[in-house]
Formats: sequence, C-alpha cells, structure tokens
Amino acid sequence: MLEVKSDNLAGVFDAGVEIPGRPALEAKAVTMTPPAKGGLGVPLEIDDTINRVLRAASPIRSIAQVVEVGSANYRRLITTTGVVSGWVSETQARPETDTPDFAEIAPPMGELYANPAASQAMLDDAGFNVETWLGEEIGREFARAEGVAFVAGDGVNKPRGFLSAPTAATADATRPFGTLQTVNSGALGGFAATNPQDRLIDLVHALASPYRQGAVWVMNSATLARIRKFKTSDGAFIWQPGLGPDQPQTLLGYRVVEADAMPDVASDSLSIAFGNFQAGYLIAQRRETVVLKDPYSNKPYVHFYATRRVGGAVLDSRAIKLMRFSA
Repeated sequence: MLEVKSDNLAGVFDAGVEIPGRPALEAKAVTMTPPAKGGLGVPLEIDDTINRVLRAASPIRSIAQVVEVGSANYRRLITTTGVVSGWVSETQARPETDTPDFAEIAPPMGELYANPAASQAMLDDAGFNVETWLGEEIGREFARAEGVAFVAGDGVNKPRGFLSAPTAATADATRPFGTLQTVNSGALGGFAATNPQDRLIDLVHALASPYRQGAVWVMNSATLARIRKFKTSDGAFIWQPGLGPDQPQTLLGYRVVEADAMPDVASDSLSIAFGNFQAGYLIAQRRETVVLKDPYSNKPYVHFYATRRVGGAVLDSRAIKLMRFSA
C-alpha cells in the first residue's frame, strides 16, 4: 500500500491498481516530507540532481566547512584562547593555570525556495526530460543565491557572509574575536603604483602559519585579471597557471578560487580574501533538498516546489584575512 497525503488529496491506493477514469499508479522510490506539512512523494532523481549541481557550482561551499544539521537551532563552540603552561622545578608547587575561553557560534539560517511550473501536456509530450532540466535550473539558482549569501549575506533570513563580519586593522593578539583583520592595498580604490605585489605578500603573512596550510585566495575574475599582470622585478609573473586538474592556478603559491559574488575593486572595498576557509567559515545545512511535486493546486500545471535550509557564519575570525582597497 502507498499512502499519499497533502492539503488537496488524502487517500490510500493500491500501487498498480487501475481506477476508472484515472491512469494506473506506478510505485517508485520516494522520500516523504512530514504528513503534518502536507508532504508528497519526492522523485529521488530530482533531489540528487539539485545536490550535485550545488556542489559543482558554489565556490565557497567547496572550500568552507559544511555540516548537516537537523534543525535551525545549531550551535558550535570554539575556544578563543589555549591552555596556559609554565616551567617549574622538580619540587616546586604547581599553581593553577588558565583554562581556555569559549565562544558560541550560531550561524543564521534561511530557507531558499523555488516554485517553477510546467504544464502536464509539456511533461507528457516534451522531447527531453523536463523534470531533470527543472532540477538543474533550480540547482544553478540555489548555487548563485548561496554564493552571494556566503560572501555578503546580512544574516536576516539568510546566511551571514564573511564580508559582513566586523573588521579591524589590528593583529590577532589584540583584535576582538569575531572581527576579521584587514590589510590595506596601498592606494584608495586600487593597488600601489610601485611593487603592488608586496601588499599581497603582507596579506599572506598576516595569516598565522598554522592557518596557511590549506589557505586559498578568493576574489572575482575582474580582480584576478588585474593581479595576473603583476610581475616581479625580474619580469616573472607572480600568478602561475594550473598545468593540470591536480595542479590548480596559484598566486604566491596558494590556490585561487574565483567567486563572482566578491566585489569589484573600488574605494574602500574588500575585494580580496585570503585564508583557511575550512577553519574560518561554517555552512550549516539540512541533509537534503525537499521537493514537493504538486499537480493538484493549479491545474493543468504541475509545480515543483523546492526548498533548502542553509545557514552560514564566520567560525574562526583568525583564519580569514581581507584586503581593503585603501591607502
């Protein structure tokens, strides 16, 4: 028996039994949303298509730390200080040392949704798989929206992007936790006229050495086009092209990730990020995209209502550095 419940339909049917005036029901593998929410069966191939496109198209998702959660009330603890030690002689007393301080990270959550429709005649007669095509289109749009939110989201019904975090020019030892460090480019709205690559080197070494293992550059293609023209005093380009799939393009020895959501170079803009995003940025998501196939509420159209709950926030503010285009 296959039980199907929704706001517009409730009943129990025998799979494969023909009912006069209706086509025979075909039993398929389905996932079910909670009955109280009026869920319908979700074709597995649509769900898989959306998830696959998201992983391929969202650049921040590919470098950040991603966790799967069961609700919007996800919290993560992080230590902001380490254990303090000291030297003593063999018989000297051992005074109590400081214990680590903790901070709670609660990534803001939001819900992405899409509700495209196709007529039943198109689904029946089209010369291509409309459901797969709609799944890919939804996936691309979800990836675009996520990419913007992970970079610059304000945290209101969406993730809080790393560019929305507070910033300061002070170093890790004196900067408040949760505040990202900035390094000036040397000129307002651009790079310094002489030796502009020196500020990029400053940005690299503003990041503590434990974080530089696995660090990447994040910028958009327009900013990268400027940097690709930088040369050392002997005429060598500081940007190195990738020679194969296992050897990505590098800048000063670190991989470059192009994110279209990063701002163009402008006065006081934060157009370049450098850091270890696995340690520095947290993405919290539900385990799956929920797709409701609804052929009933708007006949003769079939709606594919897709939702996905995603959150994001800076996890460790010492792991990401930003370049501010200021003098």
